[in-house]
Amino acid sequence: MESQEPNDRPNTVIRPPRLYLAALLAGLGLDYLWPAPMFAAPGRYIAGGLLAAGGLWLGVAAIRQFGRAGTNVPTVLPATALVTDGLYRFSRNPIYIGLTSLYLGLSLLADSVWMLGLVVPVLVVMHYGVIRREERYLEDKFGDAYRGFMASTRRWL
Repeated sequence: MESQEPNDRPNTVIRPPRLYLAALLAGLGLDYLWPAPMFAAPGRYIAGGLLAAGGLWLGVAAIRQFGRAGTNVPTVLPATALVTDGLYRFSRNPIYIGLTSLYLGLSLLADSVWMLGLVVPVLVVMHYGVIRREERYLEDKFGDAYRGFMASTRRWL
């Protein structure tokens, strides 16, 4: 394992998968205490399945790109390379788009208004507690290369 500076990481407030999982579990708990079904239509299964499958595919594909570039995915580890090709030509955060799509799909499949509503605080925490911190870290670490990437590639879509 390579030696690393203790501050060579984005210092996010939470690891993103844990945030999404916590929101899913909180939504399920709220559903158990105060059921609030969303849709009776069977179309939610199709929409939910497509969103969940698409999100899973997107997240896995983006993670594989990190692996091919030889850089770390977990936010508790340092970035060793800047990935700007493939999926990252279209968004600076395809992993987070994948997690959000998976989350929304599972919310529809679970027929949970609570889970769906919790996506708002999740995205607020993602924006301020994860993405903005990662952007500052990557800008400090990669300088003009990252600033150019930010100028040419959207944060989300």
